[in-house]
Amino acid sequence: MSGAPIGHYTRDVAREPIHSKPLTVTRHDRDATGMTYVYPVVSRRAGGVSVGVNLNPNSACNWRCVYCQVPDLTFGKAPQLDLGQLRKELGDLLTDIVHGRFLERSVPSEARRLEDVALSGNGEPTSSGQLGDALEVIAEVLQALDLLGQLRVTLITNGSMLNKPSVRAAVRRLAEMSGEVWFKLDSVTSPGLRRVNRCQVDADIHLAKLRTAAELCPTWIQSCLFAWNGQPPDPAECDAYLDALRGFARDGVPLRGVQLYTLARASQQPEAAELSPLSETWLRGFAQRVEALGFTVRVNG
Repeated sequence: MSGAPIGHYTRDVAREPIHSKPLTVTRHDRDATGMTYVYPVVSRRAGGVSVGVNLNPNSACNWRCVYCQVPDLTFGKAPQLDLGQLRKELGDLLTDIVHGRFLERSVPSEARRLEDVALSGNGEPTSSGQLGDALEVIAEVLQALDLLGQLRVTLITNGSMLNKPSVRAAVRRLAEMSGEVWFKLDSVTSPGLRRVNRCQVDADIHLAKLRTAAELCPTWIQSCLFAWNGQPPDPAECDAYLDALRGFARDGVPLRGVQLYTLARASQQPEAAELSPLSETWLRGFAQRVEALGFTVRVNG
């Protein structure tokens, strides 16, 4: 892998502050800093500033979730990455956050804390054939800044590629880095997956991949719930979701917990006008049903 030595940019970058648009929970611009692979956001789910690593700058994904906020989303996989550029961008931004005044300049006072580095972005990160290499770049940068093992690295994934040995190896490496998987589970039925995620996925296979993720690395379920044409999620879908969680609990699947959230930013997909956020009352009520099964639940309205 090419790129400037880690020590080089950690010394120099503090004299060159990163310029960014002001960050809010409703603004997740991938180009906030003008970088290709790295972007900062104020994340509701992370609870502060999350440094995103975008392995899909071509806005290609193998799913098309109806609530996705990526404009001009296309079907496909991640492109070839410039790992040297990724290393420099991540080092520059993290250095300004940790040693500079980035938080003071660009982040609301209540969110001025660095929470994680998140592999997310404009598509499915595990579609990159360089996922393992990207993780090693992240590990190098964190090690140079004395953050390895101290700052969480999060893989936000739809889990579709967990059948690939290279992806499973990357998830094992993530666990060695004190990382977490946040596994998308918006529905546990095949019709629900087709409707919400616009993917041809068998629900049983998807749930099996979730079990695999949890066995390889600390894993949270993350579920986006929303109203469709003014109607909350179908009760039968909710019951099926809870039944799946009961099965995980019965079988001792080592899940960290469940993250429930609703829409905070407008979808950029054709269904956008049909979708709206759920009330906090609805979310909290459903969270109580999940908690009753013995799971830790995080709720983000």
